[in-house]
Amino acid sequence: MGVKITETILRDAHQSLIATRMTTEEMLPAVEMLDKVGFYALEAWGGATFDSSLRFLNEDPWERLRKIRNLAKNTKLQMLFRGQNILGYKHYSDDVVQYFVQKSIANGIDIIRIFDALNDTRNLRTAIEAAKKEKGHVQAAISYTISPVHTIESFVTLAKELESMGADSICIKDMAGLLLPYTAEELVKKLKNNVKIPIELHTHYTSGVGSMTYLKAIEAGCDIIDTAMSPLALGTSQPPTEPFVATLAGTPYDTGLNIELLSDIADYFKKLREKYLESDLLDPKLLGVDINTLRYQVPGGMLSNLVSQLKQQGKEDKLEEVLKEVPKVREDLGYPPLVTPTSQIVGTQAVLNVLSGERYKMISNETKDIVRGKYGKTPVPISEEIRKKIIKDEKPITCRPADLIPSELEKYRKEISQYIEQDEDVLSYALFGPVAVKYFEFRQAQKYKLDSALADKENKVYPV
Repeated sequence: MGVKITETILRDAHQSLIATRMTTEEMLPAVEMLDKVGFYALEAWGGATFDSSLRFLNEDPWERLRKIRNLAKNTKLQMLFRGQNILGYKHYSDDVVQYFVQKSIANGIDIIRIFDALNDTRNLRTAIEAAKKEKGHVQAAISYTISPVHTIESFVTLAKELESMGADSICIKDMAGLLLPYTAEELVKKLKNNVKIPIELHTHYTSGVGSMTYLKAIEAGCDIIDTAMSPLALGTSQPPTEPFVATLAGTPYDTGLNIELLSDIADYFKKLREKYLESDLLDPKLLGVDINTLRYQVPGGMLSNLVSQLKQQGKEDKLEEVLKEVPKVREDLGYPPLVTPTSQIVGTQAVLNVLSGERYKMISNETKDIVRGKYGKTPVPISEEIRKKIIKDEKPITCRPADLIPSELEKYRKEISQYIEQDEDVLSYALFGPVAVKYFEFRQAQKYKLDSALADKENKVYPV
């Protein structure tokens, strides 16, 4: 049985390289071609695509999903889902999580990749149960990282727990490109020996080892890999699709995919890539290899975030100092894996520590919330000393954070009743509040313009 491929060009590839700015209009001409290839899945939704559609593109993310589903008749569609955070940056109530999963599957999603930034399985439970109820495929993800407490054994234990919770497959989610080839081989072998469900591997090319990591993982029995069509691969994106299809052809791992068809698809995306380069959406710097990823365990997206925060303060010369501070803050906060939202929280706190000249003189609310337990259980308990420094005598919570959040759906429905045009609008608002309202107002204005134009056409009096 050959290796299967999940193609990421419609989601993570452009999220990683052009800040999720590919429009639906740019995607649709390629969807039918992508659908003919025979990919295991097309990752086309979730992650930052939802926020970006509303905030920057004036698009309805639900409409995007329906349009892609309409054209992709043969291939499963996959989304990335941040557990209790859904696609936002905080925890939401269980009824919002359940309704979001229900609507995602109803609108065309087949596979939901569900992860938690802290690998706290309590934050995955509601989403997993909701996806099972809706007959979706649950791909539970391990947020891969390196630290004194993150061992291959700890990841195997986590995978076994995820399988027992109902996962249909496991994804090793290496968001920072930290998984090295021989470690990948060992990890995949041990996972295959301990769980019965398929293993998928996701990495980024940031540190330059991505393709080698995939090859060793494939030889160890990895079932599925995530790749991106070459025009938007490499750098902070995924390893490229076409070289894998060529490399594995004629071997026991043969993907069975058609290289000619892939070449035609690449030609389509090459034109878009040129457009992105001309408009400065695509920064060529993001396409290189950055070995600091391995030195500081900083994902590519987090690195660009730190640079931009320092630029705004006119303190770019402090980057090296901030990069050295990141692992220290991470240790203080119980070694969280660096993925949204923990990467932003640790990064921002490192910047504050360096710029204020004193560690934890200025503390972000999000840092306080990690220490309060509001994001869940950290891989290692936070020391008494750090806890006192950050939240003084406050008592952290030890329960699942969402247990403290009352049902919210009805409240949101009432708040935006004048804007609702489809059931899904309440979910857009629940996650992105004012950003969603701004989009709803734009949508109403567009509709009004169209209605006025049609009325003018009908009422126009033509001279005899």
